[in-house]
Amino acid sequence: MTFTFTIIALIAALIFSSIKILKEYERGVVFLLGRFQRVKGPGIIIIIPVIQQMVRVDLRVITMDVPTQDVISRDNVSVKVNAVVYFRIVDPERAIIQVANVFEATSQLAQTTLRSVLGQHELDEMLSERDKLNADIQEILDRQTDAWGIKVSAVEIKHVDIDESMIRAIAAQAEAERSRRAKIIHAEGEMQAAEKLAAAAATLASQGQALQLRYLQTLTEISNETSNTIIFPLPMDLIEPIMSAAKKLGDNGPPTA
Repeated sequence: MTFTFTIIALIAALIFSSIKILKEYERGVVFLLGRFQRVKGPGIIIIIPVIQQMVRVDLRVITMDVPTQDVISRDNVSVKVNAVVYFRIVDPERAIIQVANVFEATSQLAQTTLRSVLGQHELDEMLSERDKLNADIQEILDRQTDAWGIKVSAVEIKHVDIDESMIRAIAAQAEAERSRRAKIIHAEGEMQAAEKLAAAAATLASQGQALQLRYLQTLTEISNETSNTIIFPLPMDLIEPIMSAAKKLGDNGPPTA
């Protein structure tokens, strides 16, 4: 009786151990006597003990922190950079068979790629073109991990830390750049104002009536101010003959005795 009960318990244990339940985001890579058989799941699957072995694979997106790396930029500035990589396994068979530890391999590859890509750029590009650098690193990682059945969906550079002395140098450079832009904007404004004044002067010179109206407007503005100055307006018709005679006299030279 005891022997029979032991046999029944052993059979029940074997049956229980052969039943595997895989969640929706899991797959099972099944090996038959050490050789790859197929990928199963999700749901309930049966594994023959001893003869078959199963390795669970998670298909969800994995977030991996890339440890801080010492990077020397192309303009010889030493910075410390860390990042985060988002990837998932799309081919469980290759992720288990082609690489011993897919997560460790991806982490090491991400570190070396981060140093290699950032080392080809200057510090200003690391700070201002982060989206482009993220895309370059993601493309390289995705291409190199494709043989492992991995899809790298995104790479984000989190921090670019630089020395305190370099921070002061960057601040001084930014201040000089702002001063340069302010001077350029001021010079452009002066040039535009000069062009407008020249155009206005040419218009007034070609239109005598407009010049008279401007003269009267100026007199009106002066008369509204509190001033002890007395202005006697002279008609332009009276002034023009005198100016013409003076011009002709200047052109002909002084009279000879």
